[in-house]
Amino acid sequence: MFKKIAVALVVSASVVPFAPFATAMTAEDDEFLWLEGIEDERALDWVRAHNARSLDLLEGDQRFQALQDDARSILTSSERLALGRIHNGSVYNFWQDEKRVRGVWRRATIESYRAGDPMWETLIDFDQLAEEEARNWVYGGTSCLSPEYRHCMVELSDGGKDAGYYREYDTHTKEFVDGGFYLPEAKHYIDWVDEDTLLVGSDWGEGTLTTSGYPSELRRWSRGEDVNEAASVFKVGLDDVWAIPIVEHDHGKAHQFFYRGVSFFEREYTYVLKPGYEKKLPLPLNVDLQGVFDGRAIIFLREDWSHEGAQYSQGSVVAFDLETGASELVFAAKDNQSVENVGIGESNIVIQYLEDVSGKAARLTRKRNGRWKVKEIPLPKNGVVSLVSAGGGTDDAMFSFESLTTPDSLFYTTAKNEVSKIDETPAFFDATGVVVEQRFATSVDGTKIPYFVMGRDSVLKQGNAPTVQYGYGGFLAATLPVYYSDPGRPQHGALAGKMWVARGGVLVLSNIRGGSEYGPGWHEAGLKENRQRVFDDFIAISEHLIETGVTSAEKLGAVGRSNGGLLMGVMLTQRPDLYAALDIGVPLFDMKRYNKLLAGASWMGEYGNPDIPEEWAYISQYSPYQNLKADQDYPKVLFYTSTKDDRVHPGHARRAAAKMEDLGYDFYYYENIEGGHGGTTNQDQLAHRTALEYMYFVRQLMGESK
Repeated sequence: MFKKIAVALVVSASVVPFAPFATAMTAEDDEFLWLEGIEDERALDWVRAHNARSLDLLEGDQRFQALQDDARSILTSSERLALGRIHNGSVYNFWQDEKRVRGVWRRATIESYRAGDPMWETLIDFDQLAEEEARNWVYGGTSCLSPEYRHCMVELSDGGKDAGYYREYDTHTKEFVDGGFYLPEAKHYIDWVDEDTLLVGSDWGEGTLTTSGYPSELRRWSRGEDVNEAASVFKVGLDDVWAIPIVEHDHGKAHQFFYRGVSFFEREYTYVLKPGYEKKLPLPLNVDLQGVFDGRAIIFLREDWSHEGAQYSQGSVVAFDLETGASELVFAAKDNQSVENVGIGESNIVIQYLEDVSGKAARLTRKRNGRWKVKEIPLPKNGVVSLVSAGGGTDDAMFSFESLTTPDSLFYTTAKNEVSKIDETPAFFDATGVVVEQRFATSVDGTKIPYFVMGRDSVLKQGNAPTVQYGYGGFLAATLPVYYSDPGRPQHGALAGKMWVARGGVLVLSNIRGGSEYGPGWHEAGLKENRQRVFDDFIAISEHLIETGVTSAEKLGAVGRSNGGLLMGVMLTQRPDLYAALDIGVPLFDMKRYNKLLAGASWMGEYGNPDIPEEWAYISQYSPYQNLKADQDYPKVLFYTSTKDDRVHPGHARRAAAKMEDLGYDFYYYENIEGGHGGTTNQDQLAHRTALEYMYFVRQLMGESK
């Protein structure tokens, strides 16, 4: 699944002037640099003090408890869909609820799962494991050997960090393997070749991590061997992003690949003919390997490709024969379509795609003449379709369907595209009278930008409603109108419906450039020197909401996290006149130093390199930290981050808040001392943070408690 591996500046005439080519402070000049000491006691004292002040206001509001109860009722509900993946006759699932806070990894037979009454068998209880070992274990995922799915490597994270420990687990004995494969804490990449062999990328000591903090060397590790003595099989440069092993099991053969991350989006694939004999595949750099089907690498093109007289357009899925080098078109996306996911079955392929930001799916079967027959899978329309499971020794697949007001439903699809509903969640809020509309705003350069509006019909007709606008706009990530399937983002249907829309608020989802809503070109339009387009798109939607009477600047708030936190920082410094509230989560904020902190160097393919003067020239025009000024009409913002976030450094949020405080501005600040880039480690913490966010919007847009 290719999206998991996981700016000519256009300035609106209506943009409040901001300092072009802002001068960046050096490390010696910046009095707040000490806040980058993640576990430094002085920095943590600062965090605790600001947490206490903000929590006293937000938790002390008489409306907070009801909001937290609403969030917890959804996030810990046992009636959520138990989405799982098919492997060797069983469906595997990770599950958290009110009783299983850290979660359980479990499985059920396909028969019981399809019948809507899965008979779950617990494999690992992470609450019990954490208690027995007195560790703050957070489940990080599994890597299991196909097709048997017996030999697994289970990742355990200390407090939710990206770095984790790996232990071998046997799904037959349901125990960790005594003396089995084990890796200490690091950012690892692993894949199984066979039951006695792993390909591993890890921190092998000084000089073996890239400047982005990821493995630069892969090793072939045999059972019983000291991993430090395992043979090195592949290396990349330290200025590359990463080296990742990929093993695709295709009808009894293990196809091994070494993946070199030239940049976050550019990649080279080397194919292992046999150990010690490899060849670099003649593919373009902007390509994603989806899997192997009958000896053919299935690839997704993010750029046009000319190969042996054939022309393939950007956004297409292509099959490349690993033996002969021949290629053939599998699926060509139209201008209003975007391939979002590809699943490799036993004898055919399934594709999940968007059409005008509405979900669809198709099954593709290869004919003897090399042509691929496309047959649409008859799933519900006008919502979000997600590929839940494909492959695992079968052509059967599972999809979910949802919309902002339609609870998640799970569908089982046979090889003949016979679709049956397995299960559905109950409604988590009363959607009576709630409407969802897709609208379009016009950006500065004339591009039509879609967005979704959700609110009670009576509220939208009355107008001037408290409104929260969500945006992300980056890294090929589409913003979709889901009900629940991405619970970490509180702007989605169930949480927003119960906590915001039911209280008279309006939710807006922004399909701005930088995402994948209309394919790779929609993403490329907002890269590097074109980044201002992303911000202009968001501003255009905000202005359109005000012009059409949905809301006003006094009642408009916005929310974004990570790259979306950067977006919120830009809204703060470029258009503070448009917003009464800005929720800035786990943000990038200082774009002069972002590439020097944690995984930041890996994102230069998205933003550019601030150490190159020509690239800092355009980055500096929007970097929020450098463009914060005194005597501006900034709204009272909310910053939140996590001490344990080892992807986006918490120093971004800390220093942003400290600088705003120094300039005389008031703000809210919350930093979870654990939780990784997601900001939380369990559903209770997520419910708490979600309540804090909506409490903030209630206070800013609906009025402080009397």
